[in-house]
Amino acid sequence: MFHDQRVFLQQFFRQYHTTGSVLPSSGALARALCRFVDADAGGLAHLNGVIKMADQAPETGIAGPGEILEVGPGTGAVTTCLVKKLRPDNRLTLVEINEDFVRHLQRRFESEPAFKAVAQRTQIEHCRLEDLPAEKRYRVIISGLPLNNFAVAEVEKILGIFQRLLAPGGTLSFFEYIAIRRAKAMVSGPQGRARLHGIGEVLNRTLQGREILRDWVWPNVPPAWVHHVRF
Repeated sequence: MFHDQRVFLQQFFRQYHTTGSVLPSSGALARALCRFVDADAGGLAHLNGVIKMADQAPETGIAGPGEILEVGPGTGAVTTCLVKKLRPDNRLTLVEINEDFVRHLQRRFESEPAFKAVAQRTQIEHCRLEDLPAEKRYRVIISGLPLNNFAVAEVEKILGIFQRLLAPGGTLSFFEYIAIRRAKAMVSGPQGRARLHGIGEVLNRTLQGREILRDWVWPNVPPAWVHHVRF
């Protein structure tokens, strides 16, 4: 765990734009992001702070075979939870642009029992999200990308790619730190505030009528919302 945190902190200082946090995601945040991975992940009692956002919120997670995609796994904080939830008929793809994180993940799949158990059904792609095959579809997409660090056009592009890659009936789960845009806007100049406002508008348009659940995750640094979306 401490090795993971050290690697993550090193990359935060080297590549803040794509890392976006000084610490990996907490276990509580990881469990919230992985809510729809396994068929037994449904029901609302196993996580505190859940808000039902729409009447179509399912009673169970997604059952049956399917492809799972994690974008921006970093050192594997969320992947640790994810590999334990994979069904035998699931396949996992990890997309990571940071070369140091890729090497770290490869070592984990070679050495750690929970990771080794699914290594034959897992593929690590060292590439950008937009470089994934256009014809591939995923039943669950989990994103750890720090959207509030990007330009407005980049956020629009990323969300568009998620919509294209998501299979019909599939679920996109992504997080953002609670009130982070408001806090950043207070210390930003006019251009920074305009960028953050634009990102907020893009996310609001995406979530409107599509967000089926939202988890409030307080035991995380900082606390976070997890948005669960169906297009």
